[in-house]
Amino acid sequence: MIPGAQMQRLVPVSEDARLDRFGLVVARGALFRGLPPSVLEDLTRRLQVRSRLAGAVLVAESDPGDAMFLIHQGKARVTLLGENGRELILSQLGPGDFFGEMSLLDGRPRSANVVAEEDMTLLVLTRDAFAEHLRAHPQTALNLLAELSLRLRRADETIADLALHDVHQRLVRTLERLAREDGEEQEGGLLLRRRPTQQDLANMVGSCRETISRTFTSLIKQGLMVPRGRSLLLTRRLLAA
Repeated sequence: MIPGAQMQRLVPVSEDARLDRFGLVVARGALFRGLPPSVLEDLTRRLQVRSRLAGAVLVAESDPGDAMFLIHQGKARVTLLGENGRELILSQLGPGDFFGEMSLLDGRPRSANVVAEEDMTLLVLTRDAFAEHLRAHPQTALNLLAELSLRLRRADETIADLALHDVHQRLVRTLERLAREDGEEQEGGLLLRRRPTQQDLANMVGSCRETISRTFTSLIKQGLMVPRGRSLLLTRRLLAA
């Protein structure tokens, strides 16, 4: 774990304050969206609140898992580390996203690392609280199945990208996905508001920073991408190709 990034103590929150403060983020979370108010209230009452500093390892691959987490504030990345220390970024998470549920379902160790990119507030649901909630409210299990299916589809897409596409194609597809998740349509194309570093992009597409830098420069010289400070415009010509 990175020095100075240790878990902070549990944050005490009154019951009424808990419902007011965290009920909205629970309701908007992908896992719990559309559930009846009574189910959301039951879930919120079972949550614990924890804070983490930027750089903290929230969960570590191969560690035992006894809780799942819902992000209230902050951002994190899900990664795998190779024996040579090389990092592969599987996904990036923000408010409303959840992680850690797989270990609660199968009892096996964590399958990946989750690292805080910013100071974070996490809502924690322990294994026992999770099981009690599901027994009382099986609707949540149906939402969970839908989300796990979505993640499996995304994993299939990642495998296909790595196996079937070259670095150029993987980079463009990754930038387009990021822009559609956190960007906006403009007359000239699709604007990615905050582009990742070239090292982060390399970690996302399974390449090295030098190759990403060359590909990035080539796309800009061809007029297919236009840097705008920390933003990046993906032109319609690039998206069409």
